Amino acid sequence: MSDFVFTLPDWWHDLVSQNYDWFWDVSIALTIMVVAAFVWRIVRKRLARLAAHSNNQWDDVLLNAIAVPVNWIIIAIGATWVADITTRNFQLDVMTSVPVVRQLSLIILVAWGIWRLINQVEQRQIVRGADPTTIQLVGKLAKVAVTILIMMPVFQSLGITISGLLAFGGVGGLVVGLAAKDLLANFFGSIVVYMDRPFKVGDWIRSPDRNIEGTVEHIGFRVTCIRTFDKRPLYVPNSVFTSIAVENPSRMLNRRIYETIGLRYQDSHLLDNVLHKIDTMLRAHPDIDTDQMIMVNFNSFGASSLDFFVYCFTKTTDWSTYHKVKQAVMLEMIRIIHAEGADCAFPTRTLHLESMPPAAMANDGAASRV
Repeated sequence: MSDFVFTLPDWWHDLVSQNYDWFWDVSIALTIMVVAAFVWRIVRKRLARLAAHSNNQWDDVLLNAIAVPVNWIIIAIGATWVADITTRNFQLDVMTSVPVVRQLSLIILVAWGIWRLINQVEQRQIVRGADPTTIQLVGKLAKVAVTILIMMPVFQSLGITISGLLAFGGVGGLVVGLAAKDLLANFFGSIVVYMDRPFKVGDWIRSPDRNIEGTVEHIGFRVTCIRTFDKRPLYVPNSVFTSIAVENPSRMLNRRIYETIGLRYQDSHLLDNVLHKIDTMLRAHPDIDTDQMIMVNFNSFGASSLDFFVYCFTKTTDWSTYHKVKQAVMLEMIRIIHAEGADCAFPTRTLHLESMPPAAMANDGAASRV
């Protein structure tokens, strides 16, 4: 038997003589990682059931935000632990890199979890009816702050000194600022829009200075997306809004009805009754806001009509409903005019033949006899 052992190849002796303690250490590390992941899965399900039955909705937000990042944190810790054990036995020169990788992985995963939490809070607040414009501004500023705070320990882990980076950033920031002045102008324009809030997502806006009109779909740090009424997206740089006038019809309190109507001159004796009954009708109409100004007045002597104007405001601000109310009001005014025995005028011209000179009348008579 001993003779047989000595006849085995050399590689077998090397394999048998290896120290396999590292293998058991790796197996233990992998087992702990799997058990930790399994335990977290059970804990997460129980926490989800508890959160579903609680009146506080923020526990749902927190659990949804951190659930996936915690899984990856467990995997990152286990994988770097295995790598640490392996390099300790085989690659000693790589051994110092494993803690750096572990630290960077944990920093990035924690930042990812905070980023997801910010997104969850944004969605929750918007669903609860908060102003989307303000919520998006706060969310974006929070993400920028998280990114800056995370980059500092990342640079330190990589051996980059922050003081030198800040010194370089002072000079580089000036150069970048001059090169990207339009980008910075748009950024500060977005800050002005967020702070002054002349409009928000969902508002219908238009500008008398530019050909801009439509519904606001998104307010970004560089551009604002406006959906025009022919359903085309219009991307407007935010710096434009600092130099133009913007109307926001979505915030109007009422919509105005302002119409001029003309009666025939032959109905001049009925004009007073028509005006009085139209005024009474408007003040009793359920869709007309009587707290606003109501005017029905004779305005001018037209070329072929006695003109009066109607000035009032509807209670609704909805575009479609407004036109239905306006149509009902105008039809009722026509019925009042006809009920009084009057009618609306249209352009006419009267030719008085008896006022013609005698010579012209004689010539016209001779021509008719021929």
